Amino acid sequence: MPKQEIKPNPVKEKIHEIIFEADTFYGKVFDISLLVVIIASIVVVMLESVEPLRDQYLDVFQALEWTFTIIFTIEYILRLYCVYKPLKYATSFYGIVDLLATLPTYLALLISGTQYFIIIRGLRLLRVFRIFKLGHFMIEGRVLMAAIKASRAKITVFLIFVLLMITIVGALMYLVEGGQNPDFSSIPMSMYWAVVTLTTVGYGDITPQTNLGQFLSAAVMILGYAVLAVPTGIVSAEIINSENIRNKKGNTQSCRYCGQEDHDNDAVYCKYCGESLKSEQ
Repeated sequence: MPKQEIKPNPVKEKIHEIIFEADTFYGKVFDISLLVVIIASIVVVMLESVEPLRDQYLDVFQALEWTFTIIFTIEYILRLYCVYKPLKYATSFYGIVDLLATLPTYLALLISGTQYFIIIRGLRLLRVFRIFKLGHFMIEGRVLMAAIKASRAKITVFLIFVLLMITIVGALMYLVEGGQNPDFSSIPMSMYWAVVTLTTVGYGDITPQTNLGQFLSAAVMILGYAVLAVPTGIVSAEIINSENIRNKKGNTQSCRYCGQEDHDNDAVYCKYCGESLKSEQ
């Protein structure tokens, strides 16, 4: 089936330039204004959680929150309108974050307490890297993500090994301490102790009392330092292997069809949806 051609829309092109592009004057003004509103909305949520302030200024907080929500709702609708493939944008990372930024206030009408989930709006502050063109941070972010992605198989094997070790250590501690220490009342409780000890958190709510149990506890603590070093080494090695990503020069241009960013300077087509990045106007 031949690919359906989408005719450029001048109105959508202009709105897209303002909302998605950070290289133009109006685009930068829009994005900076949006960041100010996002920060203000997060501050309002934080202040509303303080009981004395909530009791005194509840009506003000609610009015401000609805104002912010309406602004974000209009902005989200405009973002969907100005891209030629709104579903691709809606299912992208920023598309989902933008949707989640508007839903909690509406859900609060049906479910009490959900309005505090609007703190997720803080994720939208990630746009600051695009607005001020801090390309160095964007590149380093891509390097880190590539390293984590390349490490997922090794880290999965490592986590399975850790889970097996926690199960074995927990079972041993249950055998050693279970008969005379009420803290180790079951293998799951002993596994909880193993997790806390192996990660060197050490809450101290469950402690061994026998000599053998204390010896095993000390061994697990020492082992914990070695265990924590393994994923760090795996990711560090992959970061070195991902060094070539730093040599790629990218820009903040956003695709007019799917809304995705992170394109190379010499890119002609979107690497996510394959559409042209250049306006035909």
